[in-house]
Amino acid sequence: QVQLVESGGGLVQAGGSLRLSCAASGIIFRLKPMGWYRQAPGKQRELVAGITSGGSTNYADSVKGRFIISRDNAKRMVYLQMNSLKPEDTAVYYCNTGVVWGQGTLVTVSS
Repeated sequence: QVQLVESGGGLVQAGGSLRLSCAASGIIFRLKPMGWYRQAPGKQRELVAGITSGGSTNYADSVKGRFIISRDNAKRMVYLQMNSLKPEDTAVYYCNTGVVWGQGTLVTVSS
């Protein structure tokens, strides 16, 4: 059974940092591209950052220079380091690979 479990969300002030984690099971993790998406209230889900099996990364323009995606294949984990957070980063953040989604973790950034 494929499962993705996110953690690390919470409430933070603008300018602060959070690190999200996603634990994967039931897949050959090292072969899978992974992504972080987010969905703000009333908005569509959008890609925040992606990382290929080889470690290449891509970012939404809105988070470039502030967020860093990384992976640890030995631990079957993917991370999203979020710095210089803004109120507009408030959303539920989801871990994804292919058609599999985690349950999401809420990030709230106060002004």
